[in-house]
Formats: sequence, C-alpha cells, structure tokens
Amino acid sequence: MDNILEKIIGVKKQELAQQKGNVNVATLERLLRDPLSRHSFRQSLADSPTGIIAEFKRKSPSRGWIFRDAKAEHIVPAYVDAGATALSILTDEQFFGGSLIDLKTARQLADIPLLRKDFIIDEYQLYQAQVFGADVVLLIAAALSLAQTKELAAKAHELGMEVLLEIHSENELGHLNEYVDVVGINNRNLATFHTDTQISFTLGEKIPCEFLKISESGISDVDTVKALRQAGFRGFLMGENFMKTDNPAQTLAVFCKQLQE
Repeated sequence: MDNILEKIIGVKKQELAQQKGNVNVATLERLLRDPLSRHSFRQSLADSPTGIIAEFKRKSPSRGWIFRDAKAEHIVPAYVDAGATALSILTDEQFFGGSLIDLKTARQLADIPLLRKDFIIDEYQLYQAQVFGADVVLLIAAALSLAQTKELAAKAHELGMEVLLEIHSENELGHLNEYVDVVGINNRNLATFHTDTQISFTLGEKIPCEFLKISESGISDVDTVKALRQAGFRGFLMGENFMKTDNPAQTLAVFCKQLQE
C-alpha cells in the first residue's frame, strides 16, 4: 500500500499555496479571537469522569464515506448534550470530508474544548485554527521534523491555543517538548492505516508522567476505555464508533453511561 500520510501531506501543501493566495496571514491576524475565551483541553480531560473526545467526521481514507450528509449544526450540540468532554473537528476536505466552516459552526454551538484535527505543517494553519475557533491543535510527529514540531507548538501557544502531539511509535518520543500540553497515542499507523489499540498500552508506559495522555483511533468498547484509564490515560478520541451510527449523539450518550456504571 502506498504511504497514505505522504499523499495527504502532498495535497496539503498544494491546498496551502492556494489558501495563502486567497487570504494572507495579515488578514488572519486582524481576525484573531480573544485568547481569554479559550477552553482548556488538558484541564477538561483531567477533570472529566469519562474523557471522551467525540469526533465530527464524515469520511476517512480507509473507510470512505462514514456519514456523508452529517451536519455540524445538528451533531455538535447533540454531542455536547450527550456528555462529550471535548470535540474533535476534522477540517481536511479531500480525505475526511471536513472544513473550517465545520469548526466555525462548532465554536458557535459548543462551550467545550474544540480540537482542530488536520495535518498541520505550516504556521498559517495555526492562524486559521485560532480564527475559526480551535482551543487546541493537533501536531502529528510523523508529519514533522523535531524542529518543526517545536516551532509550531511554540507558535500555537503564542496564539493562545494548546497543543496535542500525536505519536505512534517509540522513535517519535523525541518530538515531546515544553510546549506540548497533551500527548496522543494514535493506534492507527498513518502510513498503512492499520489499527491496533495495544499500541497505546505499550507506548503509554514510555510517556513521561508530566504529560496527560490520550488514546486515539480504533476504540469501540467500554472495557477498552476502562482498561486504558487504569493504565493512566485520561482522554479517548472516538469518531467512527459514533459517526457510523444513525444517531451519533445517542450512541455517545449510551457509551458514556456504560462507562460510568
């Protein structure tokens, strides 16, 4: 199988060139939101009895369309009412069917932390994230050099946002730095999209204790979340498990109830 991550990054670079031509950084700077309005992703997860980060996601490279006609204005407030601790909003259009408009809509309707989930490789995307309402941004170690990770994380903090650093293997631990607020272990290999939740248990033991840990991808049952919580994880990013159903928020509500029983 071709390296899916490399393909996505290649497309992302082309998209960025076009976006910068349409709206320059100076324009985005004038539109920046008040940083004091930010919700803390890290603190919300630390305080939550469930730690569920519900994802708004229409499709993926591995599964294709999951919920083609999903509307952020319907699902986001329902997710909040169902007990989500935070929300992950996919803003990649070509591969995940999302957009920055989804993030903007979510910000207008949700008073909980919002993650901009995308393939961030440029400071320009951080300005976009701040303007459109993100509280925290995703940085993927597999897509960045050590220097890029630190520079982008520092810039995110400068703009008043927190940083979720995503890793998948032990050799990516070097990407951890003082600007990282939360470490996410992705159970999915972004090169092949193969998923195995055991990766969280194995790699989680190697994360320094000062970092709050979350597990991402492939989580579908309550027992797995309970086991991960016992292993020190405080957040669980779940998308397909909810979005593949007719009523994502109802599925989330049932999951949260079972988790607290």
